[in-house]
Amino acid sequence: MTTLDLGPTGAVLSPAEDGFVETAVELERLGYSTIWLTGGPMSSLSQIADVVRATSTARIATAIIPVDTFTSDDVASLYTELEGDHPGRFVVGLGGAHGADPLVTLNAYLDRLDGAVPQERRLMAALGPRMFELARERAAGALPVLITPAYAEQAKATLGAGAVLAVEQLAVVETDPDRARAIARGPLGFLGQVPAYQANFRRMGFSQDDITPLGNALVDAVVAWGGVDAIATRVGELRTAGADHVAVSIVSASPAPTRAEWAAVAEALIAARGSTGTSRS
Repeated sequence: MTTLDLGPTGAVLSPAEDGFVETAVELERLGYSTIWLTGGPMSSLSQIADVVRATSTARIATAIIPVDTFTSDDVASLYTELEGDHPGRFVVGLGGAHGADPLVTLNAYLDRLDGAVPQERRLMAALGPRMFELARERAAGALPVLITPAYAEQAKATLGAGAVLAVEQLAVVETDPDRARAIARGPLGFLGQVPAYQANFRRMGFSQDDITPLGNALVDAVVAWGGVDAIATRVGELRTAGADHVAVSIVSASPAPTRAEWAAVAEALIAARGSTGTSRS
């Protein structure tokens, strides 16, 4: 049994979006059990506090706080403050270490958080085996992105039954294949050049001939696209493979996903899980 309950599915939100706090309130209303705030566009940790205070029941998690940008003291202070006023709501997702030995950097950062942020309220960004092992040993679990259901099964086996596997799933609500793949290649055009992601694509069986041009096989494997039912199907596949939670990240042709897209995906997720008797997506 996992020690951290994120609910079945969440929504990934960028703090750079106009009106992101109001969007978070709407995502909670739609039934997303956890709202994830991306760390790259985050300008201040106060943005996390703004969302926690504006919402009431959803967990608010970070995906992720980059440890090279925000100090452990500031993260610990934020956690202490929010835990005092809104107990159980804030989950600290961490990652983004660079340099010669990221594991050394992350372990030192976690050392400084010990005693302030409990292990059961920490998640680690992870792609390769060593990061999944770190997440198992020093956090409640891991948050990988751009992985297949088959790789999710391997990741869960590494983590073990007592740790949370929360998978971030990019999704494009578009049924035209050419247009959907073109939209998907937006974020992949950046992430696909990062050595850690390229290495993980190779772990999942893709060749450089798939990776360099962001070929259709790679795009289709790591980004869910189509109608909302197709996206719900991919979420179901990840859950069947062992994911305890799936965080949906809508990739839109617009500057940000529309609330109509979020609502349609939420409705499809609830319908797909209707036999469980719960209305939460």
